[in-house]
Amino acid sequence: MSLYFVKGKGWRYDFTLNGNRYTKTWFKTKREAKQAEAEKRKGVENPELHLITDPIPTDMDFLELVNRRLDYLKEYCSERHYSDNIFYAKRWCSYWGKKKCYEITVDMVQSFLLKRKRDVSAMTANKELRLLKSLFNFGIKAPRRWVKENPTLGIEFFPVEKKEKYVPPKEDVIKVVNAASPDTKDYLWTIICTMGRISEINRLTWNDVNLKDKYLVLYTRKKKGGHLTPRRIPLNQKLFETLSNRYKNRDPEKPWVFWHRYWSKKKGAWVVGPYIDRKIIMKTLCKKTDVKYFRYHALRHFGASMLDHEKVPIGIVQRILGHESRVTTEIYLHSIGDGERAAVGCLDQSFIEFSHTDSHTEKKAFNPKS
Repeated sequence: MSLYFVKGKGWRYDFTLNGNRYTKTWFKTKREAKQAEAEKRKGVENPELHLITDPIPTDMDFLELVNRRLDYLKEYCSERHYSDNIFYAKRWCSYWGKKKCYEITVDMVQSFLLKRKRDVSAMTANKELRLLKSLFNFGIKAPRRWVKENPTLGIEFFPVEKKEKYVPPKEDVIKVVNAASPDTKDYLWTIICTMGRISEINRLTWNDVNLKDKYLVLYTRKKKGGHLTPRRIPLNQKLFETLSNRYKNRDPEKPWVFWHRYWSKKKGAWVVGPYIDRKIIMKTLCKKTDVKYFRYHALRHFGASMLDHEKVPIGIVQRILGHESRVTTEIYLHSIGDGERAAVGCLDQSFIEFSHTDSHTEKKAFNPKS
């Protein structure tokens, strides 16, 4: 198929002939695009009959584009975002790794996403679509201009059934913390008391902790531009005691607050470094304590809801969580406040008044004296 429709823009033709690619946008109707494509093909096949503009050169290999994008993400984005892209890129390359970027069409991407939706979920397919859009836009963006077209252009996201985020109750959080080893217990209390992202806690060093003035500094790459941005978090009494005790028993040669020794497949040796990912621990602890499974990120929602319940202003919650947008912070607030309860309570009074009026009408309608 060489004709494509993009919602809000129109039709375009896009075909490859003799190793060269030809495309033109945007036509109001499919017929116009088809006629223009036929004329172009005729001109390409018979150059003496038609003036031909310079063809679009074939662009880089898809695999090369993926590798350059990953190199960029490694330098400018968070470790989590980088690892997510590696995970999905391996699958993309199994489909298109031997192709040039111009050979990947809208139909190919759409078919791939439909399969992901059927095999996994609409949410997963949407995530891969977002990442693919970013990948091709990265190649198109000046001054690179390695890629001429984005085959994800015009592909719409699948509708998804959004569910309320699960926030573990306080009792379950305490059960999980108490069941943890001393080292993991310190780790969990640090997450709970700072409401930090896992990447921020894993990155934490003793240079970021000020026990004298009772605060620590968390760094995030979630800000616009990928800059590593700091924010101060005060230490409450629980976290102050936890980190003070940990500081006294620290290994002076290790700069990280939380570190471990692990086998590196990449280096083929045992290495020492900060935590990277500890998903298995939460599954083990939740199973051990017989509570509904939740991840580390749920503790951010848990802490934000606790602050909201205590009527902490949303602006302060936003700064603690490290959000640029207040809208993002509102997603984290799951507690039902007095305002909401008072609002729905108004309905009680309305229903009572309606019920009394309705009852009076019935008595009047069936009064045997009337």
